[in-house]
Amino acid sequence: GFIMDYENIDFPAAVESLAAMVGLDVPREETGGNSNLQRQRKSQAQSLYDVLAWTAHHFQMQLRQHSNKTQAIDYLKNRGLSGEVARDFGIGYAPPGWDNLLLATDESDKSDKSDDKTRQQKITQLETAGMLVKKENGDFYDRFRERIIFPIRDNRGRVIAFGGRVLNDDKPKYLNSPETPVFHKQRELYGLYEARKANRQLDYLLMVEGYMDVVSLVQFGITNAVATLGTASSIYHLEKIFRHTSKLVVC
Repeated sequence: GFIMDYENIDFPAAVESLAAMVGLDVPREETGGNSNLQRQRKSQAQSLYDVLAWTAHHFQMQLRQHSNKTQAIDYLKNRGLSGEVARDFGIGYAPPGWDNLLLATDESDKSDKSDDKTRQQKITQLETAGMLVKKENGDFYDRFRERIIFPIRDNRGRVIAFGGRVLNDDKPKYLNSPETPVFHKQRELYGLYEARKANRQLDYLLMVEGYMDVVSLVQFGITNAVATLGTASSIYHLEKIFRHTSKLVVC
């Protein structure tokens, strides 16, 4: 009742809101003509979560194995980050080149003996997830290149997008995933999932500017920091924050 009054929403939306806070799916009785549409949307969202999880793993492996990995590792070390913090936040690396991720779709499909149709489906999903950009001639190129990669997670810990910090003088310095069916930039906070995981109770949240600020603070034992994703803080951010704590410190 409080959520319904406070957010001016109906009962089902209030249940969804409360479930999202604790990372639960709401079971539904599917009746009428909307059931097929709901199943279709859920299936599309799940396919995007799957391909984003695969992408996160790909970037993490590049940080460990790519011939240029020293460039990225040196940057993280110079910023004072340990391997443990990089692991806990799933930090990865997008190496130089226009088609590293695109080529990885071919390699992954060869390993499980999938056909070309499966690869095309994955490419389409990667485009929908904002990982690949389509050129006028129909070819694709990687959105993230030569950047430190920060996975952005939702309340349930699912990767929903990425932020990339450039390693040279290219602009923009920070690049985010575009808006997608599973990612809405003005409604998400980087580090909130990790802060909730590290603290049984959040006495307060510390809002800082960017990804590196959040992970650098964690390196020094401050595990309750969050950051907006390159946008001004919005009413949606504040509503999300005050569902988890009654005190916010803006840094």
